[in-house]
Amino acid sequence: MKFAKVFVSIAVLVMGWVLVQGFIKGDLQAEGSIIGGLPWGVVSLVDVYIGFFLFSGWVIYREKRIGAALLWVLLIMIFGNFITSVYTLLALFQSGESWKKFWLGKNFQM
Repeated sequence: MKFAKVFVSIAVLVMGWVLVQGFIKGDLQAEGSIIGGLPWGVVSLVDVYIGFFLFSGWVIYREKRIGAALLWVLLIMIFGNFITSVYTLLALFQSGESWKKFWLGKNFQM
């Protein structure tokens, strides 16, 4: 589990850095319209959002409160894999070194 925590911590830092750089240096509206007009841009966006929906299903399954789960889902849809990395890191730390508790969340039973 230690390797997973280190790996996901690095993912959080990298995604955070990349997001900040994108917001500082990029123009989401102009660049997004270009990406949306390219066939592989559309493929990439569909691929990413399918992944977001699948990950969101896991979040909804493992969270105790539906309100918290829906907030996480909203954040995932807006901030992408930065939030999936943050959520995963928090789940790893809350699991008490149990992979079963990590995956099952509220559904975990000893």
